[in-house]
Amino acid sequence: MALTWAESYLGRVRSSVGDADTLLFVGARGVILDEQGRLLLIQRSDNHRWAIPAGAMELGESMEQCAIREVWEETGLRATSLTPFAFHSSATYTNEWGHSYQQILMSFRIHTWEGELQKVTDESVDAGFFPVDALPGPRSLIIEETLADLATFERTGRLILK
Repeated sequence: MALTWAESYLGRVRSSVGDADTLLFVGARGVILDEQGRLLLIQRSDNHRWAIPAGAMELGESMEQCAIREVWEETGLRATSLTPFAFHSSATYTNEWGHSYQQILMSFRIHTWEGELQKVTDESVDAGFFPVDALPGPRSLIIEETLADLATFERTGRLILK
């Protein structure tokens, strides 16, 4: 069973600290491209933007475990083979609720998975595979950067560090 925001580590820290301080957001995202090269996106239930499955790490998890759990919670798919391709640690942002974070985020390319895609979960209102040149909107601003990082990793074989 997925944790609610209030039950999650980051939700508990935000509640304790309040809205004014910038928190470290440690998490992972999982990029799934199907055999036709289409990208898996979810439509988030909180802001209705289309996004790559991702989220915050819970205490005791590794980055890889976080990516596997987040993809499963948001899509019903269980990643069985994945490779890290990008590590971002310098970006700060403020979300639509006025909470500011510095992201420490690992991106994983998920090669194989099992299960059936769930279009509606506690964290998503829709999901599907889309051609990368015809992605739905409104969408998360980091999708293009993530796909560019993946392309650079696939071309060079070197982990992207930002």
